[in-house]
Amino acid sequence: MSFLKKNTKNIVFTIIVILLALIPLFADIGLLKSSSIVRYGRYITFAIVAIGLDLIWGYTGILSLGHGIYFCLGGYGMAMYLLMQKTGGKITDFMQRGGFTELPWFWKPFLNLPVSLILILVVPGLLAALIGYFTFKNRVRGVYFSIISQALTWAMYTLFNGLQPYTNGTNGITGIDTIIGSYYDSTNIKILFYAALAALVLVYALSTFLLGTKFGKILIAIRDGENRTHFSGYCVSSFKTFIYVLSAIFAAAAGAIYVNLNNSISTSEMTISFSVSMIIWVAVGGRGSLIGAVIGAILVSGCEFGISSAFPDMWQYIIGIFFTVVILFFRRGIVGFVSDAFQRLTALKSKEGSAA
Repeated sequence: MSFLKKNTKNIVFTIIVILLALIPLFADIGLLKSSSIVRYGRYITFAIVAIGLDLIWGYTGILSLGHGIYFCLGGYGMAMYLLMQKTGGKITDFMQRGGFTELPWFWKPFLNLPVSLILILVVPGLLAALIGYFTFKNRVRGVYFSIISQALTWAMYTLFNGLQPYTNGTNGITGIDTIIGSYYDSTNIKILFYAALAALVLVYALSTFLLGTKFGKILIAIRDGENRTHFSGYCVSSFKTFIYVLSAIFAAAAGAIYVNLNNSISTSEMTISFSVSMIIWVAVGGRGSLIGAVIGAILVSGCEFGISSAFPDMWQYIIGIFFTVVILFFRRGIVGFVSDAFQRLTALKSKEGSAA
């Protein structure tokens, strides 16, 4: 019983990973549609984003409403490389319509895969470091930081839409293949699915390790009492900036994987509503619990797909009601509710045992 108490969340995560790993096999034998591989692959990338958000919100107390920026920056970086591979390094149709006769300078680095992979992680990381440094150094926190992150998301969304000759505006980058070959090759999709799953395991393991160190305890201390932590001699802004940058890199990596599984990227993934959806994943699953973030991302995304297919005109209302009920009656999310129920059951059994 003590082993379960200490390792329950990791055991649950392991079970989830095993179940996800079986999805391509279930699709092969006809228990699931072949499209399920791509769909759950996307959910896995959402889970990676949710883990990063839980690190900054659930464990550090930073509510960001702008992580769609980093997800899309990573996604656009990967899409730019894939599009260059498709065109052979030549300018695209939307660039020609915009009056270009040669490739814009910031597209040229994406002709090279290693450089592209570096930029996919470095550019969002640098942007997050810049935002984090100036906001956290000036002790901007709480709802004020949330408003700033939301405003930056809107500004970036408007910028990408306005740069039609460079980004193809609202249409985004579409019709691309994957990093390992044709998007319509089922073998490639399966490889990418397992690559996404491996990335999820890596991100979860790294996050679990960090939270188990002194660094993780300081993050929780910042969440529970930032002023007290500051006056204890810790440079709170440095800790917050670091974890914010790390979460941004997680989101960018997830966005890059997502593009391979989605065959496209557009500014719809950079909207404020999409960033809010990320927060919903964490809240429903259980804030302050990495496994909760994973469960919330997969469960909410799956529910959105199922409900939107069955009720296309009112699915958003149903999801909204579901989220409201969870927030009002299950403040610690699904994981918190199950954990509390398990503790009550354990306490009840121990009382019965002592009475006997």
